[in-house]
Amino acid sequence: MLLQRIYDEDLAHASYLIGCQAKGQAVVVDPRRDIDEYLALAAHHGMEIVAVTETHIHADYLSGTRELAAATGATTYLSGDGDEDWQYGFEGERLHDGESFQIGNIVIQARHTPGHTPEHLAFLITDGAFTDEPGYLLSGDFVFSGDLGRPDLLDEAAGGVDTRFIGAKQLFASLRDVFLALPDHVQVFPAHGAGSACGKALGALPSTTVGYERKFAWWGKYLAANDEQGFIDELLEGQPDAHAYFGRMKRQNKQGPAILGYPLAQLTNVENGKLAEQIIADEVIFVDTRSQDEVHAGTVAGSVNVPGVEKSASYGAWVYDPEAENTPLVLLSEDEAEANEFRAHLIRVGIDTVAGFTTDLNGLPMVTPEMIEPAELEGYPRALLLDVRNKTEYAEGHIPGAQQLSGGRVLWNLDQLPDEGTIVTYCQSGVRNSVAASALRRKGYEVIELEDSYLGWTAYQNQR
Repeated sequence: MLLQRIYDEDLAHASYLIGCQAKGQAVVVDPRRDIDEYLALAAHHGMEIVAVTETHIHADYLSGTRELAAATGATTYLSGDGDEDWQYGFEGERLHDGESFQIGNIVIQARHTPGHTPEHLAFLITDGAFTDEPGYLLSGDFVFSGDLGRPDLLDEAAGGVDTRFIGAKQLFASLRDVFLALPDHVQVFPAHGAGSACGKALGALPSTTVGYERKFAWWGKYLAANDEQGFIDELLEGQPDAHAYFGRMKRQNKQGPAILGYPLAQLTNVENGKLAEQIIADEVIFVDTRSQDEVHAGTVAGSVNVPGVEKSASYGAWVYDPEAENTPLVLLSEDEAEANEFRAHLIRVGIDTVAGFTTDLNGLPMVTPEMIEPAELEGYPRALLLDVRNKTEYAEGHIPGAQQLSGGRVLWNLDQLPDEGTIVTYCQSGVRNSVAASALRRKGYEVIELEDSYLGWTAYQNQR
């Protein structure tokens, strides 16, 4: 049996290719929407992808299940469990608790594990060429290394009301009745790692075991004592902000993401003279992919800052809402290969409007973002001091008088901002601040960024 983890550092997301080498067949679990890596991996191992499935309706990225099935002809398997409000809206064979399908000698059994979402499935994997007992669990967003999937996302991202309490109770039952009923040796492969917003304290280890989590995870003592309320209280406390685009991901993943069709067309290297005209006419949005320091020295008028390929999906979804506009995007990239990689990251969050790229800024209309030093902040005339960090960071310490609104929620909560006057913004070190500030400037707000953000302000206070 082949079990290959495909990890995306941008979204801290893990998908899996499981293959039967004897039969040359494979299944992909929780694929992302840019599918080239799965196709290449299967070809490398001489396997045909005959099935594709997912553990649940994801909130943090757009699923590639439909895309991969369309490209390969694979059978789609989807959860048929959960309440009627969270049933998939596209075709696929429905799996219920205890049901299985087979890939060559490998048996994949679905176990209904609600809590993070009502329809959530975990997959028990049995290598039939070796044993008749399961040895692996693909846990999705149910159990992570050292943590659990948060049960509040339906409230935070999908318009639910107090569903977190029902979800927390379901998680307790899923742990008791499914996870802890497994032998300690079963290896657990989660769908996310450290940095994901689908939990509050995910570990960076790529896998764990049932026995290790039973003994060392924070929740183990509550299950051992059958203390449901203690479990719920600790689980719900301190969950981070959910990015606003999570709501869009939930809706699109439930109904079925649009199929792009692979291979994708190559991107065009746009001539800067034409590009300058398009920028001035507001016919395109320029994406400045440089660091905040480079952007602060001068950037393209009306541009948004999405620094580097590594976090382009996350930050891209902060500054561009494809449900609100469909203006084409033009990327600043070193070359065509980097532009294609950048586009792949944006496709993962449903941003499909990348139209081209340029390799330099020559001849483009330039502006210099306004900055303010920490020493100038006190008494500076402003309509709002805006902290774009996570609410948990804000609670640990913030600049007096600041209002918190995380960068991933800014564009969807403009009613919380003043209609007139200057907004001074900051984050922890300046990266997120540059991203959020660029989005607000594009919307017409007068924004001044705090130099070196909160770290710069605290250093200044310590020197006084």
